[in-house]
Amino acid sequence: MDNPTRTADEPTRARLQRRLEETIRNNRFTIAVIFPVVGAVTLVASAEGLLPSPLAYNPLLILFGTLVMRSPLLVGLLPRIGPWALGCLGVLAAYTYAIEVVGVRTDWPYGAFEYTIQLGPMLFGEVPLALPLFFVPLVLNAYLLTLLVLGDWSERLFLRVPVAIAAVVAIDVVLDPAAVAVGFWTFESGGFYGVPLSNYAGWVLSGTVAVLLVDLAFDRPGLLERVRSCEFVLDDLVSFVLLWGSINVLYGNWIAAAVASALCLGLFSTDRYDVDVLLSALPGRIER
Repeated sequence: MDNPTRTADEPTRARLQRRLEETIRNNRFTIAVIFPVVGAVTLVASAEGLLPSPLAYNPLLILFGTLVMRSPLLVGLLPRIGPWALGCLGVLAAYTYAIEVVGVRTDWPYGAFEYTIQLGPMLFGEVPLALPLFFVPLVLNAYLLTLLVLGDWSERLFLRVPVAIAAVVAIDVVLDPAAVAVGFWTFESGGFYGVPLSNYAGWVLSGTVAVLLVDLAFDRPGLLERVRSCEFVLDDLVSFVLLWGSINVLYGNWIAAAVASALCLGLFSTDRYDVDVLLSALPGRIER
């Protein structure tokens, strides 16, 4: 772990990084557990008409909650995001907008769908302006989990890239049925909990481009060292599994819930999520 002790000549960026990491560590349980549980309850209550209109599907609350749950990933990766990585991620963000606009206008590659609520301001009135905040971290989570699970095998390009793409698609298998269930978007037709199989073929395409850009963005040995040393960098994936996995369970999307459980097993296989870790993340830092 990085030494949190402050030195007199500590650079401004390092000081800011240290403070951000301290904030995440001191609030891990709230960020990784409380926020997604509250989010799941709020979204289900919105979908079932149990919340008044100012609160139901409130875009500011959705964006704020998403940003908070993303914060461990963003803070964890910040030391490895230089100009080159920033440029590659910028290309990925632009690609995210482009393929989503094409998807909404042409029904390709995901199938005919439309957003049924506004997830914040909408670009061209068609796709959320905050779309990269929703999509890019999913790819990063899949890629980082792949690196940790594969270990030394991740050095093999033709292994890590297909596995990371499969992880991205698995994440969407969890996301889309739950998002359809709570009314985020809808497909004209779909046999897998309201989602057409063409959607997952589209995610193979978009996920391949996204994973290749992420693979190109980072110095992999340095990234892997950072991921191994930063205990909270995958907490965003924990939030994702809790939020969307629980919604799938509530709506009886059992295959999607099983895939969420598989992602959970992947997280546990990294040896950073066990009973001791969960207890140490509780407010008051309970230790065994």
